[in-house]
Amino acid sequence: MIPGRQERLIPVSRQSEITPEGLKKLEEEIEYLSTIRRREVADRIKEARDFGDISENAEYDDAKNEQAQLEAQIVQLEERLRRSTVVEDVPADKSEVSFGSIVHIKDQDSGDSRKFQIVGSTEANLAGGKLSSESPIGAALIGGKVNQIVNVPAPRGPEKKFKITKIEAA
Repeated sequence: MIPGRQERLIPVSRQSEITPEGLKKLEEEIEYLSTIRRREVADRIKEARDFGDISENAEYDDAKNEQAQLEAQIVQLEERLRRSTVVEDVPADKSEVSFGSIVHIKDQDSGDSRKFQIVGSTEANLAGGKLSSESPIGAALIGGKVNQIVNVPAPRGPEKKFKITKIEAA
C-alpha cells in the first residue's frame, strides 16, 4: 500500500454457468454486433458526416451515441462470455432436478402449472421458460424430486409452495 493513498478493492468477476445452447446464442450475438451492426453504425456515421459541419449535426451526434452504446454492449457481452463456464454434462437422470433440467411445477396456492429449464443467470428468461439456478425458485428446485413440494421464501408475505410434477432431461 502506498502511503497517503486509499486502496480500492476490485471485485473479482464471478463465474456463471451456461448451457451449450446459451453459449452458442451469446457467441452469435457478439458476432452479429461486432460485424453487421458495427458496419451499419459506421455507415450511418459516414453518411451523417457527409451532411457537412459536424458541430451542429444531430444525425452525426445520434450515430456517434449509437456507436458508443453498441461498443459498450459488445464489451459487456464479451465479459459475460469470459465469465461463463459451459455445463456440458447435463445429467440425463430425470429423478432429480439439476442444472439444465426441464422441470414442471404447480403452484400449491393458485394451482397454476409452469414449465422451466434450469439455466445460468446470464441466460435466464422467464418469458422464454428459462429459470436461473441462482434465483430463489431455481435454487429451491435444484435437488428436488417428482411429487416433492419445495418452499420458496417470498420477499413479502408467506412463502410460496411449488410441487414438482415432472422432470425432463434437456
